[in-house]
Amino acid sequence: MAKNKPDLQPRQAELPPAAKKQNRKALFLLLAFAAMIIVLALPTPEGLSVIGHRALAILAFAVIVWMTEAVTYPVSAAIIIGLITLLLGFSPDPEGTGELLGTKGALKLALAGFSNSAVALVAGALFIAAAMQATNLHKRLALWILSRVGTKTNAIVMGGIIVSIILAFFVPSATARAGAVVPILLGMVAAFGLQNNSRLAALLVLTAVNAVSIWNIGLKTGAAQNMVAIGFIEEEMGETIAWSSWFLYAAPFSIIMSIVLYFIMTRLIKPETDNIEGGKEVIREKLAELGPLKPVEIRLIVLSVILLTLWSTEEKLHPLDTTSVTLLAVSIMLLPKIGVFDWKSAEKLIPWGTIIVFAVGITLGTILLNTGGASWLSNTVFGSLGLDSMPLLATIALVSLFNIFIHLGFASATSLASALIPIFIALTATLGLGESSVGFVLIQQFVISFGFLLPVNAPQSMLAYGTGAFTVKDFIKAGIPLTIVGYLLILLFSATYWKWIGLL
Repeated sequence: MAKNKPDLQPRQAELPPAAKKQNRKALFLLLAFAAMIIVLALPTPEGLSVIGHRALAILAFAVIVWMTEAVTYPVSAAIIIGLITLLLGFSPDPEGTGELLGTKGALKLALAGFSNSAVALVAGALFIAAAMQATNLHKRLALWILSRVGTKTNAIVMGGIIVSIILAFFVPSATARAGAVVPILLGMVAAFGLQNNSRLAALLVLTAVNAVSIWNIGLKTGAAQNMVAIGFIEEEMGETIAWSSWFLYAAPFSIIMSIVLYFIMTRLIKPETDNIEGGKEVIREKLAELGPLKPVEIRLIVLSVILLTLWSTEEKLHPLDTTSVTLLAVSIMLLPKIGVFDWKSAEKLIPWGTIIVFAVGITLGTILLNTGGASWLSNTVFGSLGLDSMPLLATIALVSLFNIFIHLGFASATSLASALIPIFIALTATLGLGESSVGFVLIQQFVISFGFLLPVNAPQSMLAYGTGAFTVKDFIKAGIPLTIVGYLLILLFSATYWKWIGLL
């Protein structure tokens, strides 16, 4: 009987998952640089300046890095600043002097985004979210609302949606809102003796995180990506959108989507029980852990209500804009004795990288618009579709579909807005939309905030996915009907409501 020959070939050690991930990221980074070099090597198209051509090459690099997360977003921002400085610095001056722009002039362009008022608003919003986290006021508010809805599963689902809606008015960070609600809901699931991967957990957590995403659309201060759109609209289109105007345009859409969310989730996922017996006890325990309402929380409540009042009455009762009001509120929050936290506490809770990424995204978009790169790209991508001969509703339908599909490759709506909003602004000029231009761009911004199809499409969804409460399959099953209804609702509103109120 023949014996098996020993395997004399040395076996290669299997790489751990972390090493494989690093190798993939390195490959994606090389791919991003390769794409940039290929674009640079192509002849400059007719009608596009050299500096616009190079800006598009940087955009190609940025899109691949943002889509693949080859490096962290703050690191990508630093690289993009370097690329703008070098590639645009050695480009002919766009003012036609015949000389190179120079690295000093290019660096000035690269840092221009940091002076945009939208960046200051994002920074202020992050401070407010940090104040909520430092005082745990957002958790107290969420617990208080959930304590009022009862122990029936469907009532708790509705409670999770209501919590997400109310927090959106006071916590201008989707991730912070999800971080407040999700642990509470999982605590209620545990009280019934169920695991994080139970059907009940999937129902509650998926509902809450999708409600957070829906109300990113409903409020101007709901998410950072809205500030990207606001920044470009103000800078390039010369239009200001007040907090109350945004609410008038978008809140009805989010209200209807919240109702749709309730019916989709309660029919899609059947939990193990229709009544969480120990839910109220868990909430009472968690409220007891927070203790009585503290003076610092009372001060934050008063300040938040005043801030919300000033936001909602902007351009109606006073001349103060959203950014100025927010920064004034932040300065009061940091004052000794009457404030809510000090600088040392705040700096630990602020994701500073978000501010840098945001500013660099504004910079890149502004450069694309000012150099003609965005117009050329818009004509190339959409020109062949014959949009200029189509009715406005058909244009919105096609561009919104493009918007939804491209979002599948992005892990951040902020980076997606940075890449797409300049192109949409350029498209409005190409199509000659006139008074409907701002409305068209704003509607596309609403679509950018969808992110219902994959957990990786939004940070708050990834936070919830990390709890193990649901699978990617669960997320997609809920996301497909939500996306379809949202898309159809965009078209319905475009044909009716937004026309009636003058947005289109």
